[in-house]
Amino acid sequence: MDSSSFLLRIRRLDTVYLRLALAAGFLTAVTDRLGLWGPHGTINVAWGDMHHFIAYAAKLNPWFPARIIPAVGWFVTLAESTLGVALLIGYRTRLAARLSGCLLFAFAVGMCAGTGLKSALNASVFAASAGSFLLARASNYPLSIDDLTGRKRVPARSRNTG
Repeated sequence: MDSSSFLLRIRRLDTVYLRLALAAGFLTAVTDRLGLWGPHGTINVAWGDMHHFIAYAAKLNPWFPARIIPAVGWFVTLAESTLGVALLIGYRTRLAARLSGCLLFAFAVGMCAGTGLKSALNASVFAASAGSFLLARASNYPLSIDDLTGRKRVPARSRNTG
């Protein structure tokens, strides 16, 4: 196999890698706040339960009244779960990627407001958001439900090429 053939094969799987990486980020965060990685205080556990996550959500959303922060925390948990599974299996990938980009950008803004720009950069939420928007622009999604059901291509004239 020559190098251009190898690079073409790798290029065809870049969206699979990005889908799985984004899905893993969402799903590990959700399982952390549900305590599946261990209780709060365990090494490499950010929250360990919803109580600690809700407190963090309040820090990242100073513009919301305290009484709605639990709803915000549960909403983003549901959104991350749904988007994580959709990306993992490649279902409605383009929409899931766009929504992921928006959600991750919202996280980035919240992190900047609540904990500072450096924490958002350390967590790579801007990069993950940008990657999500790039994933949404892909022309096909190999190894996905979209690919199996024929929802894999966007006609060139309808893609934004600029």
